[in-house]
Amino acid sequence: MPPAPVTIEAVEPVNTVVEDKNSGASAHPVVAAEPPRGFIAEWTVTIILLLFGTTTLVQAFVIPTGSMEDTLLVGDHLLVDKLAYAPGGAVMQHMLPYSDVHRGDIIVFRYPVDIRQTFVKRVMGVPGDHLHLAIEPGPDGPKRNVYLNGHVLNEPYVVHKQDYPDSYRDNFPRGEVNTMIYPPAQTMLEKNMVNGEIVVPPGFYFAMGDNRDQSLDSRYWGFVPRENIIGKPLVIYWSYDASTEDLSSPGATIPHLIDMLIHFPTKTRWSRSLRLIHPYPVH
Repeated sequence: MPPAPVTIEAVEPVNTVVEDKNSGASAHPVVAAEPPRGFIAEWTVTIILLLFGTTTLVQAFVIPTGSMEDTLLVGDHLLVDKLAYAPGGAVMQHMLPYSDVHRGDIIVFRYPVDIRQTFVKRVMGVPGDHLHLAIEPGPDGPKRNVYLNGHVLNEPYVVHKQDYPDSYRDNFPRGEVNTMIYPPAQTMLEKNMVNGEIVVPPGFYFAMGDNRDQSLDSRYWGFVPRENIIGKPLVIYWSYDASTEDLSSPGATIPHLIDMLIHFPTKTRWSRSLRLIHPYPVH
């Protein structure tokens, strides 16, 4: 049986969040892509961790908010591989298929503003990357694009659930800061903005939620330090239709347990059970 899940405190912004700015110049890097883990390798690692893993190798988490919808839903219970990103020279790296942190990876990490909280987001920028967001005309109305190293990304995993644009959120980092941002983001804007783009420094990553309009992410609190990354989600071992309040409020524990006992068959999302979580190549 997997260990008791830890709530991932992926808090949504409520018109008060982070940021900053600056300028300079640098060439766009070209990084050779590594082959992803194959299907058999993914399931091999998952089975090994399920059979032999402890909280040292794998840890259970639950998603309490919608910042990663529709990739991860409120009530998804995940098993996170804590050895996915092995440091160089680790003994076990020759026994299991470790990898570096790549663009498009979904990562679980300690929230830089408060390391007692745990967040889950998608890596959008690795060290050396240049990126910015922009609202531009499209055939069906304004389109919200992400530019990475000079070209527009194809992001089939992204959802937009708010019709109205936001000058900062959607034109990051060039837009006017219209909300409170956290000090690390202010520093990011002052020291890591070059010609209207954010340049990711060594040892850090830029991460955003797939629910792009309702995600408290690097736009508001800055970069993710490499040492804050806990691991990557492997599998949704169970998904239950619960509310954010039920999953994040300590006082709601007993009512939530009662609800599960009564509605387990009908509110379990059976189609999501044992679903492997894959990255999406972001180039």
